[in-house]
Amino acid sequence: MNITMRDKFLKRTALLFFLLVIAASASAALPKITPSQTIAAARAQIGVTTSYDPAYRKIGYPNGDVPIDTGVCADVIVRALRKQNADLQQLVHEDMRANFSAYPKIWGLRKTDKNIDHRRVPNLCTYFKRAGKSVAVTDKAADYKPGDIVAWNLRPKGSLPHIGIVSDKKAPDGTLLIIHNIGSGTREENILFQYQITGHFRL
Repeated sequence: MNITMRDKFLKRTALLFFLLVIAASASAALPKITPSQTIAAARAQIGVTTSYDPAYRKIGYPNGDVPIDTGVCADVIVRALRKQNADLQQLVHEDMRANFSAYPKIWGLRKTDKNIDHRRVPNLCTYFKRAGKSVAVTDKAADYKPGDIVAWNLRPKGSLPHIGIVSDKKAPDGTLLIIHNIGSGTREENILFQYQITGHFRL
């Protein structure tokens, strides 16, 4: 191997290592998550979170939250994981602050916002992907496990992101139910294949 080829090889190796470190940065911050605890914490929101309100609100940091009786679909995930000491508000904020260009610019943001960033489905999906938690999106019920997190697009034409947690309870057809808030508070329903699945994560 001549000097020029060796230099190119070393540069490529260094670049690959650098990219691997960046890709793993989000993963290092996410603590171990237990599916059964995630499901229990999500199910505990049923009957407590009884409405849906996407209004922008200023909240505390870290562990900030809107009133427990309301929220959006992402809040189901945030609240469930906080029971396992995983504060997605802080985790997403810190990863966005360090890697802002890796996150969607759908809302025209030029900097992070601790009040809302973690409550947006595309940001959660980006964080989970960067944490190495993505698994295959399929149309087979057996590929989805209790405690998985699934994201959908609710509009066949356009974009309306949604997110929920796969339950350990099954519908009569054998499909696992989903714990989510799609507009009327947190519920447990058979909607896994009702919409286009855009993300599948296993923490």
